[in-house]
Amino acid sequence: MSSGNVNLLVPDDERGRTESLIAAICNDIRDLLLAKNRAYGNSALKPIRIFSKADAREQILVRIDDKLNRIKQGNDSLESDEDVITDLIGYLVLLKVWQHGNGGPGSRLR
Repeated sequence: MSSGNVNLLVPDDERGRTESLIAAICNDIRDLLLAKNRAYGNSALKPIRIFSKADAREQILVRIDDKLNRIKQGNDSLESDEDVITDLIGYLVLLKVWQHGNGGPGSRLR
């Protein structure tokens, strides 16, 4: 089934509401990441490496692993803590930003 046919299954008002929610949530994540980047001086992509010598990509992956481990251990809950989801999305966006800036998948540098 083509994507054009799928749209026929969703009423226009519901599709419009979903699209508005997608845009609003993405904007919120963007605003959060930009504010943190300003506050912390681009530390996700340019860490100061006082103790850890891992590159930015590896440090982002460690943050994702830590968050997923806390969920697995039951310390964070996807159902009750919206920040958990926001954190994971934020880290994944930062990983995508790193990829784009370093010739990874989807990069404009290739």
